[in-house]
Amino acid sequence: MFGGGSGSGGQLYDYSEEEDQLGKVYDRVLMKRLIGYLKPYRLEVVLIGFLMVGSRGAEWLMPLLMKHGIDEYIGPGNLQGLKTIAIYYILLLVGRFIFTYFEEYRMQMVGQKAMYDIRMSLFSHLQRLDVRFFDRNPVGRLMTRVMGDVEVLKELFTSGVITVFGDLLTIFGIMVMMLYLNWKLALVSFTVLPIIFAATTIYQIYSRRAFRDQRRYLAQINAYLNESIVGMTTMQLFTQEPRSMVRFDEKNQQYLGANLRSIFYFSLFSPMIEVCGSLALTVIIWYGGGQALQDALTLGTLFAFIQYSQRFFWPIRELSEKYTIFQNAMASSERIFDLMDTEPTIVSPTPGKELAALKGEIEFRNVWFAYNADDYVLRDVSFKVKAGEKVAFVGHTGSGKTSIINLLCRFYEVNEGQVLIDGTDLREMELPDLRRAVNIVQQNIFLFSGTIEKNINLENPEITKGDTIAAAKEVHLDRYVQNMPAGYATEIREGGAGLSVGQKQLVAFARALASDPDILILDEATSSVDTETELLIQDALNRLMANRTSIVIAHRLSTIQNADKIIVMHRGEIGEMGTHNELLQQRGIYYRLYQLQYKGQEVG
Repeated sequence: MFGGGSGSGGQLYDYSEEEDQLGKVYDRVLMKRLIGYLKPYRLEVVLIGFLMVGSRGAEWLMPLLMKHGIDEYIGPGNLQGLKTIAIYYILLLVGRFIFTYFEEYRMQMVGQKAMYDIRMSLFSHLQRLDVRFFDRNPVGRLMTRVMGDVEVLKELFTSGVITVFGDLLTIFGIMVMMLYLNWKLALVSFTVLPIIFAATTIYQIYSRRAFRDQRRYLAQINAYLNESIVGMTTMQLFTQEPRSMVRFDEKNQQYLGANLRSIFYFSLFSPMIEVCGSLALTVIIWYGGGQALQDALTLGTLFAFIQYSQRFFWPIRELSEKYTIFQNAMASSERIFDLMDTEPTIVSPTPGKELAALKGEIEFRNVWFAYNADDYVLRDVSFKVKAGEKVAFVGHTGSGKTSIINLLCRFYEVNEGQVLIDGTDLREMELPDLRRAVNIVQQNIFLFSGTIEKNINLENPEITKGDTIAAAKEVHLDRYVQNMPAGYATEIREGGAGLSVGQKQLVAFARALASDPDILILDEATSSVDTETELLIQDALNRLMANRTSIVIAHRLSTIQNADKIIVMHRGEIGEMGTHNELLQQRGIYYRLYQLQYKGQEVG
């Protein structure tokens, strides 16, 4: 309905229109916003920092302890002292285990909580966005943002942003220890660092697009998959499965290619770091061994350097993997915050106008409206609906009927003119007040997975179980519910699977009746109901519309002959207005529509 009917001109989503521009590997603004999600857990982060210092400190001391063991006890043959060193070493191992265990546990916990907060923020924001946004953004793409991109950020929080400080702390501490033991040998060991820097730079250049392409192609796959599943009936009806497979294979191949390129670049980079580590070890053995032979360096110091060298390149390898995490996280956070920064165009005024009980008088005053630019679907439309009146809109497809409903519910904003209820411009009303006052029964009913009762009351605490049952009885839904296994507690599947079209529409009628709106809109609400069911609900509809302003959009003119007023829409303008008999006597657009539907019958 929304943006699709009445010549909306709604745009089909182009799956190629994704973010092609590469962002920064590290964006200070984005990172600051991400870190903001850790603020509620600042004490946990501080605790993780202390645990990190404890575990890294134990790691720094282990090679130094081995040096003293070799130089002071193994060399002189002091077995008693060696036992003491062994005990200290075991204590360091136990301490490091304890610190590392709690560090990892607390870090994962903080990461999961931050992800929970981000998902809640995203979902809350999506609920505030207006219908026009969802017209232009497919569900699959939004699912990728809320679940896929947030999952990438989980790696950043649990394995990236905090552990980076741990890796840098390890590298810095080991460099200090190496310089402390022998600054000349340390500087010789650091000669491989320029090679590592060059390899990292090259890796960054070639891997960035692969990382971005991964997220882009995944969003396209999710969007196409969602579209294919929703439209599966149509696809099978028109035997489009082979073509669908070809299109999905193209997108899947693109995603596979991006992943393979990412793997290829990392497969080159990771062993390069290993080679640099081995090269550094070779330099230490060559230079340090020569110094040891000349008695300028103790064997304990040489052994400690070898140990530090192995520990030094491990966090460097870790940092190279963190680069992948950071690259993906920056791309994902860019898209997440772009979604969060999308401001809804339709919001409640501040402050909103306080209204007394609504009577339900509606007025369109010189309304112009277009879904896209200046392609107007409503042109200078003006009419009034008195409180309690039953007014019907008819017209050819694309004439503007559904657009009038969209504007009345303020799903879209008028380009020019005013829409008023009881003399108050909709833009001055609080959105919750407006939505409570207006209820729609659509042709295509959407039911949530859950019980029959919850689909009627929508878990509104103001609607009691008695109200729910009374509404169901009023629209003759109760007779069907009583034959269900669990009555009103019967679970229905997503989209109302398991219920007939007529039963789903009866649920929608009960839902509208239970909410007791001031203004009721029926968008061809009985078009898919069989004759028997239509007769059952017709008297309920009459009672539902009694003493309540009702707007009816109808294609079957037989359903609106008793309307107080019929407005005929033609190419976005009001072509005719009057009662059924008055319009027939005019022999204009309505007369021709009536002739088309009742060809062969006497018209007059």
